[in-house]
Amino acid sequence: MAKKADWAPHNGLLQDLPHDVCERIGGDLQLVELPVGKVLHEASAQQSTMYFPREGIVSLLYALENGDTSEVAMIGNEGVVGIGLVANNRTLPVRAVVQAGGEALALRADIAQREFRRGGAFQAILLRYMQALLTQTALTGVCNRHHTVDRQLSRWLLLVNDRIGSAEIKMTQEQIARLLGVRREGITEAARRLQDDGCIRYSRGLIQVLERECLLARSCECYSGIRNEYDRLLGSDSGA
Repeated sequence: MAKKADWAPHNGLLQDLPHDVCERIGGDLQLVELPVGKVLHEASAQQSTMYFPREGIVSLLYALENGDTSEVAMIGNEGVVGIGLVANNRTLPVRAVVQAGGEALALRADIAQREFRRGGAFQAILLRYMQALLTQTALTGVCNRHHTVDRQLSRWLLLVNDRIGSAEIKMTQEQIARLLGVRREGITEAARRLQDDGCIRYSRGLIQVLERECLLARSCECYSGIRNEYDRLLGSDSGA
């Protein structure tokens, strides 16, 4: 870890915290690797750590009794995995799995809870993030129920692009199908149409976003609803 005075969290929730908060929690943040496939917590299992990603993507997945899974939300360097810990909620019905590798800053639950109970900036920004995450979860459910696979895929690609800051997304069609809870053939057909329209270029295990505006035109209002709420609650003018 860097010295407290030099820490550079590269995480949207941590980077604008006041100096006094940085002084209190900076020494307790541990830099950890997030390799693809790593499970940060299982569904309904006890949690003891919050993870503030610096890069990469973590999916929150809900599993049905038959083993089928669906992504209910994704978290990148704009957020935190384990937000329920500050409310003493140590279990969640979802599992957190790394989909795009990177690094995170890990913070023990007791440290986070202590700082949260002080009130102030740390509490305020986590409460705003909790509301933004609830909006993403709600609109993801609406989108998966009411919109076509083409629109779902466009929405999902835009959210990933926002979080990794890169035009290249390393993920197979099978992985995306599992995350969206649809048939792989549906993803294959939707990706082909997006490629034919010049929105993306797809090769095995790699999607390149060529024209973001093209994806925006083919996405649904769910993406803009999620993006607008994150910008409103966590943007530079939100009072973070």
